[in-house]
Amino acid sequence: MDSREQVEPLVVWAVVESGIGPLLLAASRDGLVNVAFHATDAVRGKAVERLASRLGTEPVEAPGSPLLAEAIRQVKAYFAGERRDFDLPLDWSLISGFNREVLRELASGVPYGQVVGYGDLAGRVGQPGAAQAVGMAMGANPLPVVVPCHRVVESGGGIGGFGGGLETKRRLLALEGVLPEPLF
Repeated sequence: MDSREQVEPLVVWAVVESGIGPLLLAASRDGLVNVAFHATDAVRGKAVERLASRLGTEPVEAPGSPLLAEAIRQVKAYFAGERRDFDLPLDWSLISGFNREVLRELASGVPYGQVVGYGDLAGRVGQPGAAQAVGMAMGANPLPVVVPCHRVVESGGGIGGFGGGLETKRRLLALEGVLPEPLF
């Protein structure tokens, strides 16, 4: 066998069951690059096409890939209540500029079980008054759950928006003890 045939694909993906439904996890050699909510067949197809277009390589379904093993383990532990934060290499290539700066601050500065307002997060990156831009950055987050955009809420006490749907955001905040578990 040629040694090139043994090389791991550039981008691999797998679907993991979670407390909020199936998640698509994708990783490159640099780290976890994408998390997609509600990974049904249709969503998976669109997510994989988008990754191929943005990264210039065809992602390969590889649930047993070493590139995904630790991310899968940590995501499962998080939803089982056994893990409060993620310690994974992240590939930030799908996001840049202000959005990346905001997401990096969020990932490092807002711990499990806490929330931050959109405006407060804007202030943390030196852009007071950019609350709306922070909201756009949350919507562009390619690594939800791992980079916890569900922890960003409205300053007046509202839950704010969420790309995975408000029910998903509520369930993530309940998992972290910020909101009560739904009664039914």
